[in-house]
Amino acid sequence: MSGGWNTIESDAGVFTYLLDNLGVKDVQFEELLTLEPDALASLYPVYGVIFLFKYPTDRPYTTTEKPLDGDFDHDASERLFFAAQTIQNACGTQALLSCLLNKEGEVEIGSSLKDFKEFTMMLPPEFRGEALSNSELIRDVHNSFAKSSPFVDETQRTGGETEDAFHFVAYTPINGTLYELDGLQPAPITHGACTSDEFPTKVMEVLQKRINRYDITEIRFNLMAMVRDLRIKAREIGDMDMLEREERKRRDWQFENALRRHNFVGFAGAVMKGVVEQKLKQGGGAYEKWVEDAKETTKKRLEGRRRGGGEDIEMEG
Repeated sequence: MSGGWNTIESDAGVFTYLLDNLGVKDVQFEELLTLEPDALASLYPVYGVIFLFKYPTDRPYTTTEKPLDGDFDHDASERLFFAAQTIQNACGTQALLSCLLNKEGEVEIGSSLKDFKEFTMMLPPEFRGEALSNSELIRDVHNSFAKSSPFVDETQRTGGETEDAFHFVAYTPINGTLYELDGLQPAPITHGACTSDEFPTKVMEVLQKRINRYDITEIRFNLMAMVRDLRIKAREIGDMDMLEREERKRRDWQFENALRRHNFVGFAGAVMKGVVEQKLKQGGGAYEKWVEDAKETTKKRLEGRRRGGGEDIEMEG
């Protein structure tokens, strides 16, 4: 989509290499599968977390009075990076930058992002959001991690149904305060005093309270921590097994990101053409039998899916 922002997945490998391509040094993301503070604390140093959740439709989300948790800090935007969200599909990258750009000094953010921050800090939050949306560098890097979609999106319903929407927000400790940075809200939200050491416990308390507002059957949440490159820690403590695991993880992430970018339609077509030609050469009704077997297999799969309660749901950011 020329000039626009495409959807990217909430994936540690995507976000880590997105950082790398923006020029950030020695930072990665780790997915968290639990809200236990110890799991987050074990990744020390932790710069912040990014939380993906289903956008609520049963109550107003934005407010100018008071958020559901914490308090608005309208003066904070003058001293920390906070940008209003002006485009929907950029919310993942915006949450990433909301955390990252407030860690300059702790993290080497690179010259391009440093210039972007210096320029936008002179602007009010709404214009920072516009500057982010119009940044060719950030948009191009963001879009380079979008899934290749050669077909029309068949998930767009035409029968009046609406798809679930998801949203990213960042939580990070800044100057002794735990902040929630959500571009859909009018200002940063403060959740009280919080040191870096206290962050794992305090942020998990805030997230647990937030999750508890959802129905118990809602499980589509994703939590990623922004941490120092774990390969550095492995070298510091001399854990060669850990270092090999982290290097292998990076190789896997690179492979998965390459697959995301690739359009396999031509490959699939060539394989199908070759299989059909082979079946036709076999003769004796082999082609017709192959087609009928495929139809029967598809029929059984659809019947099994109906009995199982419908299609699976994939969560993306």
